[in-house]
Amino acid sequence: MRIALDPFMIRDVPLLELPSVVAELGYEWIELSPREDFIPFFRHPRVDDATVRKFRKALDTAGVGVSSLLPLFRWSGPDEDARQAAVRYWKRSIQICADLGVDSMISEFNGRPEDPDRSEAQFWRSMEELLPVFEREGIKLALEPHPDDFIENGYDAINLIRGINHSHVGFLYCAPHTFHIGADAPGIIEYAGDLLTHVHLADAFDHTASSGNRYILNPPGTPARIHQHLDIGQGEVDFDELFRELRAHGFAGTLTACVFAWEERARESSAFMRKKIDEYLGAHS
Repeated sequence: MRIALDPFMIRDVPLLELPSVVAELGYEWIELSPREDFIPFFRHPRVDDATVRKFRKALDTAGVGVSSLLPLFRWSGPDEDARQAAVRYWKRSIQICADLGVDSMISEFNGRPEDPDRSEAQFWRSMEELLPVFEREGIKLALEPHPDDFIENGYDAINLIRGINHSHVGFLYCAPHTFHIGADAPGIIEYAGDLLTHVHLADAFDHTASSGNRYILNPPGTPARIHQHLDIGQGEVDFDELFRELRAHGFAGTLTACVFAWEERARESSAFMRKKIDEYLGAHS
């Protein structure tokens, strides 16, 4: 099992210094999420081959590996020009992943929940172009349903991944999205079975509680989604239940600490999350 850190809260750390900082925080793996000097949100990668080589050397020096790259592109959006651009960005990102010697990538379904049929059609067009590239480079992809994607429910996401019917594509369970994707960690984990390869760990409050009045959004009826990525213990996700189910199903993939809420105490939060993950693994060993 790999225990990784999503370093988004410390993205101000220069890229070539990042591995040593992650090691200081107690992690041996990085899940590299979007950053402006590498692969930014929704735009073409910024990193060149020379910097990729330097980053790989910095990783080796620090004794830290990259568990996965996590790009986010509009590959399922209803706009065809944007979809084609996203596919180009994906192809460069896959090449960067291969050049780093990393065998795993993570992403979201993207698309629009108010236009799911068009978004799914766009998703399939993108997959038809990209699956041969993943195959050629020997890289596996884990997909997660995300609030405001064209698929938000965990069971629906697993069904779609099964429909892809490809050994290179698996499922990611994101704990801070628990209350958006079905509020049923045991059931979703069991249903995913061997498709589950990655788990994101952070806490969140149940936005559906108090008759939906836990959060009050204006104007009434807004389609906006709300969730958090908090330290474990600061929200309402049942982590005993989550880790118990992972243990019952022999999960041996990647667990990633992905707290985003506390940039002012990012290093303390990251170290705390590593400690809590170890505690839960010990309690459910």
